Amino acid sequence: MSEQPKTGLQNTEPPKQPGTLPTLQELFDENISTIGKYEGLNKILSTPPPAKWVKEHPYITNYKYLPIDKVEYLLRKIFKRYRIKITGQGTAFNGVWVTVRVYYLDPVSNKMDWQDGIGAIQLQTKSGTSPADLININNGAVSMAFPIAKTMAVKDACDLIGDIFGANLNRRDVAAFEVDPKIAENYKKATEA
Repeated sequence: MSEQPKTGLQNTEPPKQPGTLPTLQELFDENISTIGKYEGLNKILSTPPPAKWVKEHPYITNYKYLPIDKVEYLLRKIFKRYRIKITGQGTAFNGVWVTVRVYYLDPVSNKMDWQDGIGAIQLQTKSGTSPADLININNGAVSMAFPIAKTMAVKDACDLIGDIFGANLNRRDVAAFEVDPKIAENYKKATEA
């Protein structure tokens, strides 16, 4: 009979019957050190950004956003290492789109993780003209539009990482993240042992 690895926690529950699936807690208890660290990281990522960083969009009523300089600051501050790869670009109707993959160093696993994002923007046209008529596109419109679309794609990807990157700024009903007290308790016991 092989001995179970010691995790610093005492299992006081009776043994399971063969073929019984483990509970979610039992799965987490096996790797409580790692799971506890992820729970802490999730708490950080679920924190809203500072209110003074949040801006109102100048053209979209009641639309809040986090400027790209704050997003890049958070990537550096939380993950220490990140990079952005453009994975696609193109035109659609009277605008351009860009897709990106934002790679970041997961502080718990010490491995690179990633999120994909997409951004699009219409091309600037002469005032009072139809954007459908491509003859009205301003000089330099394409060279301005692609970097803006890339910025929007980066912010879109980072939204998926967590609230601190602005994920829930425009959502009405949001389930607030709460640290699982059992995981926190077991992590504390395991790290004190």
